Amino acid sequence: MTDVGTPPQAIDAIPLRHPWRWVAAVAIVVLVGLFLYGAATNAAYGWSTYREYLFNERIMLGVFNTLQLTVYSMVIGIVLGVVLTIMRLSSNPVLGAVSWVFLWIFRGTPVYVQLAFWGLFPTIYQNLRLGVPFGPSLFEFDLQALSIPFALAIIGLALNEAAYMAEIIRAGITSVPEGQMEASTALGMSWGMAMRRTVLPQAMRVIIPPTGNEVISLLKTTSLVTAVPYSFDLYSIATREIAARTFEPVPLLLVAATWYLVITSILMVGQFYLERYFSRGASRKLTTKQLEALALAQQPPAG
Repeated sequence: MTDVGTPPQAIDAIPLRHPWRWVAAVAIVVLVGLFLYGAATNAAYGWSTYREYLFNERIMLGVFNTLQLTVYSMVIGIVLGVVLTIMRLSSNPVLGAVSWVFLWIFRGTPVYVQLAFWGLFPTIYQNLRLGVPFGPSLFEFDLQALSIPFALAIIGLALNEAAYMAEIIRAGITSVPEGQMEASTALGMSWGMAMRRTVLPQAMRVIIPPTGNEVISLLKTTSLVTAVPYSFDLYSIATREIAARTFEPVPLLLVAATWYLVITSILMVGQFYLERYFSRGASRKLTTKQLEALALAQQPPAG
């Protein structure tokens, strides 16, 4: 019988051999090597054109515009998502219904269709008038005289993103036990202070991962702004402007893909550090004392 105070003996574990893992690894390396060799020697890829346009001024302008579309749309989408979340969690049935209808429309229709609608907005509403209902007009805007495809692209992307961010934020807030809010209120915190100091720090562990995925997805969705039409993003410049002039679409597609991968990789690194920052104190690894207590609890009682 092992004494209660005696630490458990170490287990001499012998790892199993997995020879087929090495066979699979070698096969994958061979296949990847053959693909890379074929791509490097295939003239259809146009590697000389790829190197020529990788840092071209027009390409860099497209990268800059794509980043602007992503950042502006994401910031607006997060702000609107917070507002929609508050409306959705509100006890006011009118606010809840408005939020639900917004999510239903923008999550239920393709983003390309939404962008095409915003592109036709100046045609549908040629003049916007602000004034007294059934009375005189104070201001009047001729939308067809304005060149606003960039602004319309941001509006279209932001409204679509707000619908998804609202659900992400709502899921993060509802993942925090209600007792946390009740305890904060019992300590004298206001609703806003309790949300800021108690609920949101815990909810961010749930919010950050899908939000990072949404940022990356939004970056790639900017290639659809041609529906507005806006033709100064990375994809449009690479494929519709330069490739149409050089008649070499493959290397220009590779140029666009390279820059998308570079930006996406940077965003993934930032997401990793954000997740690690907000996961402080939530480690899944047991401490030494916890392991000893678990081992002692599993031992049969003495006598």
